[in-house]
Amino acid sequence: MTRNERLAATLDGSFVVFLIGMRINNLIKVNKWLPVATAMPRMIKELAQQPELGFLHAEAWFGRTTIMVQYWRSMEHLLGYARNKEAEHLPAWRAFNKAVGTNGAVGIWHETYTASPGTYENIYVNMPPFGLGRAGTVYPAVGHKQSAANRMSGDTHAS
Repeated sequence: MTRNERLAATLDGSFVVFLIGMRINNLIKVNKWLPVATAMPRMIKELAQQPELGFLHAEAWFGRTTIMVQYWRSMEHLLGYARNKEAEHLPAWRAFNKAVGTNGAVGIWHETYTASPGTYENIYVNMPPFGLGRAGTVYPAVGHKQSAANRMSGDTHAS
């Protein structure tokens, strides 16, 4: 549901923003890119069912190049999941390396960023809950909090 107001979002303490995606380089090699495309939904389902793993939320966009933005409680949680031999990630990673490797049919990528209070800023106007606004807590971006510089201060209670 769209919230017709100016909002900003915060998340207590530090957190990790993990960007991940794939690019279909050869559309006719469906046998190479389809297994890659179907691996992430299994991982997200697993993570959503186990909040103790530290996964907070994800948003995804699809096209020839896909992108998913994920929010994690900590780098330790993200790396713990990536290395967990009982989780969906390692089998998918091994399957990619075996089936695709560097043959060029499909590309994968990721970027990882750690954020802490005072190092990030956001604004949502006339939007449904989205991104950090779904992973964290939204608050009215009014008064003192109308400017990006003031939102960067990390004080969500000032007016």
